[in-house]
Amino acid sequence: MTHKQWTEVDRYITDLLVPPDPVLNATLQASDAVGLPPHNVSPNQGKLLMLLALIHRARTILEIGTLGGYSTIWLARALPTDGRLITLESNPQHAEVARENIARAGLADIVQVRLGPAIDTLSQLATEGQHPFDLIFIDADKPSNPEYFAWALKLSRRGSLIIADNVVRNGAVIEANSVDPNVQGVRRFNELLSAETRVSATAIQTVGSKGYDGFAIAVVTSDN
Repeated sequence: MTHKQWTEVDRYITDLLVPPDPVLNATLQASDAVGLPPHNVSPNQGKLLMLLALIHRARTILEIGTLGGYSTIWLARALPTDGRLITLESNPQHAEVARENIARAGLADIVQVRLGPAIDTLSQLATEGQHPFDLIFIDADKPSNPEYFAWALKLSRRGSLIIADNVVRNGAVIEANSVDPNVQGVRRFNELLSAETRVSATAIQTVGSKGYDGFAIAVVTSDN
């Protein structure tokens, strides 16, 4: 199978199960217009995140890595009216675009974009008592994934769901001697996930318009 075929199948799935959405389309267009990298999840992946949040009945969500706010909007749509989502973004331009997209989606009242290096803002959330979160989505710089996972555990509770994107890296994750810091970051994250006794976890490979990659999903099974 080829990337072209994966993309066509994604389009087929999206046409059937993910109805056209002017707000989400405008989010992608606004991000493209200012040159944000095309690293957002695909529409069917975005809906998967929303469904997972709905199934989990999440009321509080933490997202590490905002970009233009596309996945943020998908996740926030799963929240009840009194829910809250905090999303962390280190790039000022990305954060500004995300805020505009989130406001256009009518979600500014329940979504807060925090600007700054995630390691710093995660520490601030802990100090402020902004936890535990019901669901944590990790989709930022991959070399820092081990640190993000450690903070996700600190900011979670028994029953919290932790999801990480891009954990297969086009299959390069099996290359122990890779010099790619993204691959090594993901490998360290996966190894920590394997050794962590406080979670039950798995990972799945995915193919589609975003290429060949995967998600890791973990449920926190005991309190910190």
